[in-house]
Amino acid sequence: MADRRLQVFYTVVKAGSFTKAAERLFMTQPAVTFQIKQLEEHFNTRLLERGHGKLKLTPAGEIVFAYAEKMLSLDEELETRVAELTSELAGLLSIGASTTLATYWMPRVIEEFKRAHPRVIPRLVVGTSQLTQQRVLERELDLGIIEIAPDEPGLDQKQIGRDELWAIFAPGHPLAQRKGKPVRAKELAAYPFIQRDPGNGIREIAEAFFEAAGIEPESLTIAAEMGTLQGVKHLAAAGIGVAIASRAALLEELRTGQLAAAPLDPPQYTPFELIAPKDRFRSRLIMTFVDFLQERIRAMEQQLPSAEFFFGR
Repeated sequence: MADRRLQVFYTVVKAGSFTKAAERLFMTQPAVTFQIKQLEEHFNTRLLERGHGKLKLTPAGEIVFAYAEKMLSLDEELETRVAELTSELAGLLSIGASTTLATYWMPRVIEEFKRAHPRVIPRLVVGTSQLTQQRVLERELDLGIIEIAPDEPGLDQKQIGRDELWAIFAPGHPLAQRKGKPVRAKELAAYPFIQRDPGNGIREIAEAFFEAAGIEPESLTIAAEMGTLQGVKHLAAAGIGVAIASRAALLEELRTGQLAAAPLDPPQYTPFELIAPKDRFRSRLIMTFVDFLQERIRAMEQQLPSAEFFFGR
């Protein structure tokens, strides 16, 4: 229902370029340019300054953008409110999640939610915790589930679960001879360390673990920096170094003997933080999914094997 020109203008500003906006809107770039030109002619003033490969809002553009954001949000709320009165849950649900959560937790949650609400179309976007937080702030996503506790006034947040972190290494590694005895930071720091990419929640927890023991992360011998958990596990199993990973992500490799592991001393946990834009309308679909997500995460936590199961403590 909202003016198409405003939708295009808003997307161009958020995307930062005409080309990216065209991709998001499934339009050609000339069609996007035409819509912006039409809007500028309507207001009889320039809304965007184009130069040096960047777009900049003019003073008039800043006013139009602010109102466009409000109008599009109200338009979405109106459509959702009316639909909720007349039908079952339906529509697109955009969720962001960190790699570990997206791989080992969310598929099962989404499968069960989809079976209960077949007309809902879940969209799971994977990224680091920091990237997911930014996408939620920019309202590209309805919700995010990340592994760091954000300090951001523009977000509502709630911890809905957690998972224990364990040290991992090859089965033939000296630490594997400890038969699951907890590992201190000083002991772990004696070996080449495989770390995660910047912005990853587990990397932040691992660095805090070392710092609490008086070990600066910069002093570690870094064997590799990996952007995927699968890559971390592969290198650890190959004996390239040691690493820290979420318990839920290790179960298959521990059962098959591809990896060895030990709890950390003191124990470390990665939080599961649910985040959403503050002061944004929450549809019945979003609220229903939030309740379902919290319930399923709690149930899945209880089903995870304990350290005693693997290490006999």
